[in-house]
Amino acid sequence: MTSATDIRPFRIAIPDDDVDDLRDRLSRTRWPDDLPGTGWERGVPGDYLNGLVEYWRTSYDWRAQEARLNEIPQFTTTIDGQTLHFAHVRSPEPDALPLVLTHGWPGSFVDFVKVVGPLTDPRAHGGDPADAFHVVVPSLPGFGFSTPVAGPGWGDLFRVAGAFAELMRRLGYERYGAQGGDIGSGVTGMLGMLAPDRVVGTHINGPAEFPFGPPVSLEGLSEVDRDRAERFNQYQAEGLGYLHLQSTRPQTIAYALSDSPAGQLAWIVEKYREWTDPAADLPEDAVDRDQLLTNVSLYWFTRSGASSAHIVYEGMQAFRRYVEQAANEGGGEAHEPPKGPPNGVAVFAGDHSIRQLVDPAGSIEHWSEFDRGGHFPAMEAPDLLTTDVRAFFRGLR
Repeated sequence: MTSATDIRPFRIAIPDDDVDDLRDRLSRTRWPDDLPGTGWERGVPGDYLNGLVEYWRTSYDWRAQEARLNEIPQFTTTIDGQTLHFAHVRSPEPDALPLVLTHGWPGSFVDFVKVVGPLTDPRAHGGDPADAFHVVVPSLPGFGFSTPVAGPGWGDLFRVAGAFAELMRRLGYERYGAQGGDIGSGVTGMLGMLAPDRVVGTHINGPAEFPFGPPVSLEGLSEVDRDRAERFNQYQAEGLGYLHLQSTRPQTIAYALSDSPAGQLAWIVEKYREWTDPAADLPEDAVDRDQLLTNVSLYWFTRSGASSAHIVYEGMQAFRRYVEQAANEGGGEAHEPPKGPPNGVAVFAGDHSIRQLVDPAGSIEHWSEFDRGGHFPAMEAPDLLTTDVRAFFRGLR
């Protein structure tokens, strides 16, 4: 007899009918007319997406990618009424530190496949075995196989962090580190707040100013930070359409994302063009094309385009309530927030992170900046991310 709290083995097995349906839908894509003389400044160009759709339909091998993913041990459990999917790879090193890795949007647990081996078994990847981790990679509720969503409220990152803390408890991990980016950075930070006696340190990548705040002033910035600020201001002016729509009318976009794989692909691939290393001209210049399509396929097969949009909606609503509450309490006595575990930050070439804005008090213990990579470092620059995570946690074991 099984219990809801049991850890259940999980294996990906997408039905043949679903794979055939994907290919059929791709073959029947109804294409819009391109406006002559336009390019990426208006969104994903038709000629580019047409070629990527054709590759997805005729050359991409889902079954081969599914088999590779199934080489990673995966499980599910039920926490607070929600099915939670996660990968869990124990290191061969007995003194390894447990580490929970949290993805963001438009990502999934697929983001981390290139770093699992180096993190869990550094001895086999040219590293020091003393830097080994037991790795846990949950799928956020509403993403991948942590679907369907049992009910509203899973966009509250405190709730998600609480679920991840319970997951680590069920796995028997008393002390662990946490790492994440995008939504995952929020969950990671909250894990440190919710379980400060268990979380030894939190490491995030790519923090930036709140996107709906004022533009960043360029005055007094270094050349590197000025470039980051200019890109952030351009993102504010031209790149927030996806966020406005998902954070206000998620159900409206849900129909298109659930009915058209070409639409789901365009919705995601635009971010691989805009948020990756600025030196990369096309998305596949920044990330492996098959890994990109595996992530998009996962969204398609699990209908995560819709459910993740609702998670973004709830997350933004919760954040706005927090901002309003903080503004209303602004006239009261200031309270020093409790000191949590040590923090580490990795900034990659495509990120907007400016330390004097993100960390004006200089309280972040570990801050690294790199000249390549971007918003998806586990996919773009797995070597840099792995090295920085090892370095940050080395003194916290």
